[in-house]
Amino acid sequence: MNKNLRSLIFFTVLSLSSVIASAQNKIVVFQSDFGLKDGAVSAMKGVSMGVSTDLKLFDLTHEIPAYNIWEASYRLEQTVRYWPAGTVFVSVVDPGVGTARKSVVLKTKSGHFIVTPDNGTLTLVAESLGIDEIRSIDEEVNRRKDSKKSYTFHGRDVYAFTAARLAAGVITFEQVGPLLPKQVVSIPYQQAVLAGKAIKGDIPVLDVQYGNVWTNIPQTLFDQLQPKYGDIVHVIIRYKDKQIYKGDMPYSQTFGGVAEGKPLAYINSLLQLSFAINMGDFGKIYHVESGADWSVEVSLN
Repeated sequence: MNKNLRSLIFFTVLSLSSVIASAQNKIVVFQSDFGLKDGAVSAMKGVSMGVSTDLKLFDLTHEIPAYNIWEASYRLEQTVRYWPAGTVFVSVVDPGVGTARKSVVLKTKSGHFIVTPDNGTLTLVAESLGIDEIRSIDEEVNRRKDSKKSYTFHGRDVYAFTAARLAAGVITFEQVGPLLPKQVVSIPYQQAVLAGKAIKGDIPVLDVQYGNVWTNIPQTLFDQLQPKYGDIVHVIIRYKDKQIYKGDMPYSQTFGGVAEGKPLAYINSLLQLSFAINMGDFGKIYHVESGADWSVEVSLN
């Protein structure tokens, strides 16, 4: 075997090893609507550590409002891209637990894995990160031993167990289960679009600690209105077809750009248009909430 051929084989094997390693990096990140008042989250982590004590376990959040699949979708969209490729996420907001909804593992085109019920949770990451492959979890293989009589805690018995096996390298992605078509259950919502001199979008989530209203309107789209700091932004917020808020506010680079108690429009940390009250709670004061049924329209006065 000549030197060039040996080098080619070495680098090919090295490259393949890197791909395999990146797909199973021993990191598992958990999200749920369980809260931390009882032992549910700890039980999921215990099952994971029972698969391998080499795993590194982290939390995204366990404070998703009960049954709020849309917010679960958004928090994944907010977070997944910042973790290394190969990280395995477990998302359990599952009001249909035990029913016919599919249990799946989605591999994004960015190389992340999400273990979840296919109930709308994958709406946003499937759009933004793309679907490389999606597989149905084969519960004959990937289910915690002696758990088949339990119908209401798939987060522990199926999702945490499968995620741990995948992250630890006990199974490959192909061994999760059968390959599915590249489509997921999707929650309909208002996409961010330019309509004449206005932009329409939705309010996917509130900055819950402060009550700031985050939209899905990216800065790149808002910039098509050619705003300058100090320009007045006209804002209309609706819940379904009902107008909840209508008002004007300056476009500001920082919260301190307006007086305390005054509203402003700004670009948030995800580079999306948002609304706030300096040292106040916009959502609470104006009774604005978030979700697929909340829409927004903005224009410049």
